[in-house]
Amino acid sequence: MSLFWSVFIIVLVLGNIFACWWLIRWTAKPRKGEAAAHETTGHVWDGDLTEYNNPMPRWWLWLFYITIVFGLIYLALYPGLGNFQGLLGWSQYSQYDEEVAAAEARFEPLYARYAEVDIAELAQNDEAMGTAGRLFANNCATCHGSDGRGARGYPNLADADWQWGGSAEAIRHTLINGRQAVMPAFGAALDDSQLQATAAYVYSLNGRNAPERLVAAGREQYQTLCVACHGVEGKGNPALGAPNLTDEVWLYGGSLDTIEQTLLNGRNGQMPAFAETLGEDRVHLVSAYVYRLSGGQEARDELAAR
Repeated sequence: MSLFWSVFIIVLVLGNIFACWWLIRWTAKPRKGEAAAHETTGHVWDGDLTEYNNPMPRWWLWLFYITIVFGLIYLALYPGLGNFQGLLGWSQYSQYDEEVAAAEARFEPLYARYAEVDIAELAQNDEAMGTAGRLFANNCATCHGSDGRGARGYPNLADADWQWGGSAEAIRHTLINGRQAVMPAFGAALDDSQLQATAAYVYSLNGRNAPERLVAAGREQYQTLCVACHGVEGKGNPALGAPNLTDEVWLYGGSLDTIEQTLLNGRNGQMPAFAETLGEDRVHLVSAYVYRLSGGQEARDELAAR
């Protein structure tokens, strides 16, 4: 906060407190004589009902004074006057850090105990997964959904299809380091007819019908531009994060128009790293939760057998 705004706030706050004190003193000034005892406000109801202009009760006045004194003491001890931090040095950041430290001291032994268990084995521990589910809800559900089934542009974690690999170690690596997926744009390399043909070929890779003349022409473009990442058969490459194009799982949608848009403009997806946010022990626990969501090894074996 600049010096100007700091001074402005200080003057505004203290000025209002002083104004409240002055108003109380002015309205509570003593009135002398018999006339003052029968002074009215001038308000008359029903022709003869008047309102006396009596001072406020003393106990009420003292409540106002106590409130003013409390406010001044509070502003002296805690932040509230511009850049002045208060005599106690309190801040919301230090309070947060203290609460985090207290929580760490309380729960870290639990996380450390779970971290000693293999991820596949930990995934079968219902008590541990209850804790992991809360960590997932707080850190992952915004993108992947509370049930882990994802959304457009965010992978479904509850199936056995993985862009970067679904082994326990691969999941943990993803959470620790994050992922950066880059599908290059081919708009400059393909004219409209080539773009339509390549999209038709990709569309047909999982058995869907597309015009044969387009598929034949698109195969050549695919071999030139796409095979390095997605492979000759289009089954992808987890080491590069290149998706399998022969199944029915599409991150951004698998319609012909969507595939054309992907080829034309490319796609960029980022999975943030949680090594600093969660720490390795919590990441280990969440990795087991995600591993369990996908069905673990049994689901991957089923996918491989297709």
